[in-house]
Amino acid sequence: MTIVTQNVIPASVLLQDGQPQWLRQWGSFAARTQFADLPLPVVERTKLVLLDCIGAMAAGMQEPEMRSLVSRLGQRERMEGQVPVIGAGRRMSALLASLLNGTAGTMLELDEGNQYARGHPGIHVVPAALAAGERCAASGADLILAIALGYEIGSRVGIGSKLRVTMHPHGTWGTIGAAMAAARLEAATPDQIIETINLASSFGLSTSRRTMLEGGTVRNTYAGFSNQLGLMAWELQASGFVGETDGVGTVYGTVIAENFQPDEMVLELGERWEIARNYFKRHAACRYTHGALDALGEIVRQLGGPIDPASIEAIEVDTYVWAAQLDSADPRNMLAAKFSLPFALATYIVNGAADVPAFREEAQANPIARDLARRVTVREDAALTAMLPGLRPARVRVRLRDGRQLAAEVLTNKGDTEDPYSPEDVHAKFRELTEPVWGGPHAELIMAEVDTINGASNIRELLDLLARSPQHGWSQ
Repeated sequence: MTIVTQNVIPASVLLQDGQPQWLRQWGSFAARTQFADLPLPVVERTKLVLLDCIGAMAAGMQEPEMRSLVSRLGQRERMEGQVPVIGAGRRMSALLASLLNGTAGTMLELDEGNQYARGHPGIHVVPAALAAGERCAASGADLILAIALGYEIGSRVGIGSKLRVTMHPHGTWGTIGAAMAAARLEAATPDQIIETINLASSFGLSTSRRTMLEGGTVRNTYAGFSNQLGLMAWELQASGFVGETDGVGTVYGTVIAENFQPDEMVLELGERWEIARNYFKRHAACRYTHGALDALGEIVRQLGGPIDPASIEAIEVDTYVWAAQLDSADPRNMLAAKFSLPFALATYIVNGAADVPAFREEAQANPIARDLARRVTVREDAALTAMLPGLRPARVRVRLRDGRQLAAEVLTNKGDTEDPYSPEDVHAKFRELTEPVWGGPHAELIMAEVDTINGASNIRELLDLLARSPQHGWSQ
């Protein structure tokens, strides 16, 4: 289903009640769109996003901070909830489960994203959709539709505005996406959807970009709070609370962002689905490092084997502005290491991959990797910056002590829309993340359930699978 915007009131025009035209269109679009209106590629991509988020949440839930947080919050709930805390083997209330699941999903820096929205819509929507879907006894088709719509509106706010450069995108427009998913699962009317969007627009966090650079792990909670606040936006609306008449325009045009472009909210609406333009990640590090990591991987392939760190005199990286900012060679913890281009390249060379173990404490403390990271120089190339957002280019040159120079260049990250991972790649990633948590047979059951979820009359069978305790257990 396509919303036609030609020869109608422009999206930016305010109607008599003060509402912008685009918001009225969105209320109508989201309320009347049915699962049958989704193109098949959108359905299939949404299922992959759901699976990818589940894998990221289950693996991230095993981190020490998550185990402690689950235990502490679990002690404060007087009764068992109904929503699985994925990878923890317990259930909590919708609000706490969505907070924990969203937080866990960003712990390992492996959740999917959208290069045009400049953020990670999936992990801001999926936990809230699962929680709301449990309460509504939603069908699988309803869940897929809610995720696709939530992903769509969150992404479009990200595309249609420019966050302040000091802001981190997590915890901002994703709240609107979570609220949309909840409202759609509640069979909201157009007016209820509009009010929920306006309420959710006020809930963006004061997200500092420096948290990711310094290793401030509070950053990992931003997506968790977005899911929790998105659910709350629906509950507030249902209770009679109201927001600004044009909350999105105010917040994303003047407060935490600027240059809001309403026309982007309805451009090809129902025809161009943002979830079908997403990317998946295999390197367990900030996406800004991926171009350089892919180029380094090409150099290793050219050599036909690994590079001895001792043979390297220096590594030079030329890349776009956001990646060039990740130039710290001495990260203080796992999160900071994932946002350090010098360390990411060094640990790739030392460990043979930029996977989850390559950023853990033991790998960070490796003196060989630490020393090599200090021999990496990162520079911005304005010509490469000009290729954003469609491309994410990087050039890598490795200078060896014997005088040889090895070089490679990539224009975009592996996994992006322009060079996508296959469904089999996403499945392989899911196995890598979840088999240590649940074991191979249970991981296969979850994949099979997600693959056919659009035919399920109720998502509770999936939720029951996600409530499974980790095979090695941990203190709660």
